Amino acid sequence: MIQLDYKDKRALYQQIKDKIKLLIIQGVLLEDEKLPSVRELASNLTINPNTIQRAYKELEEEGYIYSIRGKGNFVCEREDKSTVKVNALLKDLDKLVEEIKYIGVSREKVEKVISEIYGEGKE
Repeated sequence: MIQLDYKDKRALYQQIKDKIKLLIIQGVLLEDEKLPSVRELASNLTINPNTIQRAYKELEEEGYIYSIRGKGNFVCEREDKSTVKVNALLKDLDKLVEEIKYIGVSREKVEKVISEIYGEGKE
């Protein structure tokens, strides 16, 4: 299910999180499917269980999985994931815009960058 790349610059928990996220998005892991326990996955990957716990915690915070105490971790509904993800990204955007505004970058500059990202204004 998951293979770690020790040459990858990303932390191990990030690699695990990204792989599980990809498996969910691709539909390999289905809604309400139980994920391996923290200990089981840690044992299979021969890493510290805290690493798995951190990946699972962040996946839950991002709305990809949910946990039931004493039962384990499960894949969330697909609609829930996208809504939660959009809301989290918009919250991050809000923080960034506040910081940009604080340091004095004009609204026009921010709007120009956003328009370029969306490919607007290009002929």
